[in-house]
Amino acid sequence: MSTIGGGRKRKPPGRRRPASDETGGEGGPDDALILIAAAASELAKLAQRHKFEVLDHLLAMTRLEADEQLRARSRRKLS
Repeated sequence: MSTIGGGRKRKPPGRRRPASDETGGEGGPDDALILIAAAASELAKLAQRHKFEVLDHLLAMTRLEADEQLRARSRRKLS
């Protein structure tokens, strides 16, 4: 069985996004890091309440990493 007009299909024309999403606007990497840090903090509280010590520890590490990534991004923006 053969196909007619094989090959790749074209993508419909539309708004193209930049290759690097460094906009820092709504929904940007900084917003994602802030959301991750806040979610990890809330989940850590839940883990503490139910005495899930390992999860609490991992979520605390997640919060620290998100905060550190945010600080590193701010330092790069300043230079």
